[in-house]
Amino acid sequence: MTLSLNNLTFIIVTFKSEYIIHECIESLPKDSNIIIIENSNNQELKKELEEKYSKISVIVQENRGMGSANNKGIKFCKTDYAFVINPDVKLYENTIKELINLSSKFNDYSILAPISDDVKYPNYKINNKKVTNDNPDCLSVDSVDGYAMLINKNKFSDNIYFDENFFLYLENDDLCLRQKKKYNKIYIAKKAKINHLGGKSHSASHEKEIEFSRNWHWMWSKFYFNKKHYGYLKAFLSTFPTLLSSVIKLLYYLVTNNKFKKKIYTMRFLGLLNSMLGKKSWYRPQV
Repeated sequence: MTLSLNNLTFIIVTFKSEYIIHECIESLPKDSNIIIIENSNNQELKKELEEKYSKISVIVQENRGMGSANNKGIKFCKTDYAFVINPDVKLYENTIKELINLSSKFNDYSILAPISDDVKYPNYKINNKKVTNDNPDCLSVDSVDGYAMLINKNKFSDNIYFDENFFLYLENDDLCLRQKKKYNKIYIAKKAKINHLGGKSHSASHEKEIEFSRNWHWMWSKFYFNKKHYGYLKAFLSTFPTLLSSVIKLLYYLVTNNKFKKKIYTMRFLGLLNSMLGKKSWYRPQV
């Protein structure tokens, strides 16, 4: 099967995203298949979106994390291609057209991603800088950021997508690394641009608590990712300096009475410690 708008479903995971989700949806091609996984149990948002837009389904659930929610959307969709996209991302008018054009030329990929319009913050990584990437249409890369990635379900014969042990962060890196180990291709489409606001998928009123959650989960995921792929010892050696730094900064901000910074480094320390001890990624934002 080939990529087309009829054979494509957009998967959007939302969490306190009421104020921004409409901009994302309205940037998608008209009559797109859309599945939204609403992770903050907002039944009113489900009603609002399903009444306003056609060909949209909203699944409301408790917050189980990005990976778990994306998996639910991917497995629920009936098309061969699933476009995972964050609510703070907007597509250009020709983004999908360019992805379809590239897919017709290079259809051996498991993951294809549009390119960020902000050259200062590329949404991909290439580990071997010596590899030649002179194709005018695409880049062969090692990983892409999870806020916009097109998944070719035909390449996932085991139906295993995101590792649900990750609640937040690095679930996309893990997915890409597993695909590379299977010698599956990951491409960036140079002519298919997107705009990513970055960290704006929730209301500003929740920013502090979301920031605490980010710090906890970033550290938890960093250790877990390294342990999963490279072993406990390497994970410990690569993250111990961060653990020590977090303790020092925590003590400093305790003495200087900076409550916000103290909480940030407390969360970093606890996230990393929990991961080192083999505990699940249990922390949830208090919003």
